[in-house]
Amino acid sequence: MAGHSKWNNIKRRKGAQDQKRAKVFTRISKEIHQAARNGGDNLETNAALKMAVDKAKQANMPNDNIERTIQKAVGNVEGVSYEEVTYEGYAPHGAAVFVEVLTENRNRSAAEVRLAFNKNGGNLGADGCVSFMFQRKGYLLFEKTADVDEEELLLDAIEAGAEDVVFEEEVVEIFTAMTAFHEVKEALGEPEGLRLETSELTMIPDTTTPLDDAQAEDVVKLLEALEDCDDVQHVAHNAEL
Repeated sequence: MAGHSKWNNIKRRKGAQDQKRAKVFTRISKEIHQAARNGGDNLETNAALKMAVDKAKQANMPNDNIERTIQKAVGNVEGVSYEEVTYEGYAPHGAAVFVEVLTENRNRSAAEVRLAFNKNGGNLGADGCVSFMFQRKGYLLFEKTADVDEEELLLDAIEAGAEDVVFEEEVVEIFTAMTAFHEVKEALGEPEGLRLETSELTMIPDTTTPLDDAQAEDVVKLLEALEDCDDVQHVAHNAEL
């Protein structure tokens, strides 16, 4: 799993996302809406909703926005209905790309995603063409704020149910099975010397596609174009950037 680090991709996106707070809020609101619609408004029994609300709080979304979105989803306030859609394809130079969308207009989303692929040297493929290359995993990213006892953290994470722990200069990444994600997150909290930066269920590639700098730049253009689509929630890929 260490070879599939997401840190460089997150670092690449972070600055842009900080400048697009409204879009970030919109995406998180959709996640909250879908989770509440599917599983109800009880955070204790709806793990997906709890995760989405935690993400909203990490992004400093106002509590009123969170509550209003939940109430819309469960039917107490009139609102839209979102549909989950995935798209699969290839970036330039053969990298696999998996796109997750929440939309109230499937035709609009399909057109935007197709345009992003076509304008940036990619190819939108059929369902299943790349999804077999990925596994859905739990992912925790901690930013280092002080020295970390790596041996102790590794033991604590494995005991909590983590599959892999990756130590890098600035961050620590923890990967879990999808079913163990919430247990690991709750068990670890924020260990000493670390601040939780990202926690999510995401698609992790089994293998990666090596690229040189010029090829990586081509792939990044496509990834950024997809991330700029209003309905796109997550973009996973197997490129080594």
